[in-house]
Amino acid sequence: MQAFKEKALIKLGLISLLLLLVVMGGCSNADHVELNVCAGVGLTDVLTEINELYMQVNNNVTITTNFASSGTLQQQIEQGAPADVFFSAASAQMDSLQKEGLILNETRRNLLNNNIVLIIPKGSHLGITSFETLATDRVERIAIGDPQFVPAGKYAQMVLDELGIAGQVEPKLVLGSDVRQVLTYVETGNVDAGIVFTTDALVSDKVEVVSAAPADINAKIVYPIAVIKTSKHPYIAEDYIDFLFSDQAKTVFGDYGFTVVSN
Repeated sequence: MQAFKEKALIKLGLISLLLLLVVMGGCSNADHVELNVCAGVGLTDVLTEINELYMQVNNNVTITTNFASSGTLQQQIEQGAPADVFFSAASAQMDSLQKEGLILNETRRNLLNNNIVLIIPKGSHLGITSFETLATDRVERIAIGDPQFVPAGKYAQMVLDELGIAGQVEPKLVLGSDVRQVLTYVETGNVDAGIVFTTDALVSDKVEVVSAAPADINAKIVYPIAVIKTSKHPYIAEDYIDFLFSDQAKTVFGDYGFTVVSN
């Protein structure tokens, strides 16, 4: 009888140990989080650096990024693509998702400001010195982002409209799928000029900035960020957004030419 009790106790102990190992293993897996961040393609360089800083402090989090035009990302989120955070290069795309009830409204914050500029290939001899020059015969091809999907393209169209040269320039336009494609067109000399954000121009040593957009248009440029309602990790997503407003992140944003909004 005593031997039977001892065997039963040993068996019970082994079962308890196995259960403990399973629970510990489960906790380990639960503690590790993969955060899906959808961000405008112009944020690629700066956000890659900041994400590394965040993951160094939060080693249980892996950030997976999806960089594309804000309009494309909006469509992907609407179609149910996995996303925890949306970081848009314009308010319009975030507004649409908010109206559709796809973000956590209380997490929406404006994070960055930027400027629109006119760029040309370095070494260009066409004498392009202003946006108005784009309407002259010396300019044949101008790259902008597709205004329907690309915030920089939408702002570019606003500049052309405000200056009264949209009709003259329209036949010359080459539409890019995102702002970095526009930058590439200018870098390679496939176009005579392009319209991008200041921060895109700063990452290239193959282009030259020749003019800035009117101040009233640049004043409208804002980058909002929010947690997606279907996020599986909303608290981690909010912590990530808070980190983007930290002094450490602000320094990196500044290095890339962005201005952090005061909230």
